[in-house]
Amino acid sequence: MNKTLLIFRHEFLYTIRRTGFIITTLALPLLALLGIGVFQLISGIEKPLVAEEVTIGYVDEAGGFQQYTNQGNIRLIRFDAPDDATEALVEGDIKEYFVIPPDYISTGVVSRYTLQRELAAPADTTTAIRNFLLSNLLAGEVPAATVDRVEAPLNLVTTRLTETGAVAPEQGGFGDFIIPGVFSLLLALSIVFSSSYLLQGLGEEKENRLIEILLSSVSARQLLTGKVFGIGAAGLAQVVVWLVSALLLLNLASSTIGGFISTIQMPANFIVLAIVYFILGYLLFAVLLAGVGAISPTAREGQQLASVFMLVAVSPLWFVSLL
Repeated sequence: MNKTLLIFRHEFLYTIRRTGFIITTLALPLLALLGIGVFQLISGIEKPLVAEEVTIGYVDEAGGFQQYTNQGNIRLIRFDAPDDATEALVEGDIKEYFVIPPDYISTGVVSRYTLQRELAAPADTTTAIRNFLLSNLLAGEVPAATVDRVEAPLNLVTTRLTETGAVAPEQGGFGDFIIPGVFSLLLALSIVFSSSYLLQGLGEEKENRLIEILLSSVSARQLLTGKVFGIGAAGLAQVVVWLVSALLLLNLASSTIGGFISTIQMPANFIVLAIVYFILGYLLFAVLLAGVGAISPTAREGQQLASVFMLVAVSPLWFVSLL
């Protein structure tokens, strides 16, 4: 058998049997599977949340605000005077109250009173009061459907077109950013780990003088070629495991968890591109670190010098926020 193939086989088998390699390869899929299982377990035990009804008082000094007192889980109770509302608030009959002054139509000012210290009024309370005021102002003036549309005037749906005017197959959005972003990090880590194994192996063989024995039976070209491709094949196997498990786990999470996760799709060409990018990236950094290992007298010095190249490997991730 060709000596390069023997070295290739040895490096591949030795790398995939490393404890660190096994943990790195299996940890991410197992953690994701555990997360899905925990979510299903909690979903089966946890009872559906029932929105608690909140009672809010109001004083209508402007007149004409008697309808639409049920706003979701917020119920509005009318009081004749602010003193009555204050008494109910202190006794705990209502959570808070607001006063619509006589000049509300001209000023739009509404005074809100509560016992809680707040930085700002809760969003659900503000929305309920706003819809209550809008509905009463428009009552009898426009159809009920128009009142609903005034309360919620916009439900924006964006469609991306191609340069020819056709609907684009990939619509973009945050969901399309997650898969490339996560795998960019995983590819960088896989390239760094695989290249580091190569550098570490060369350093250890030089320290224990094993490389002298190897070079007595094989050429330097055969040794480096077998090491680069053997460790690279192990790294490629790691990437393939991540890609296949990601596809299976994504389908599982979409059917069990649903929601936003169901909108995340893995493009058909993503697996091919991930493999191609790994091969090109690994060959670049493997050759660089092989050179570093050749000129470094010890593995520790080689690791220190290689850290410069490792920063270059992850540098594209620094600019993700600019996309």
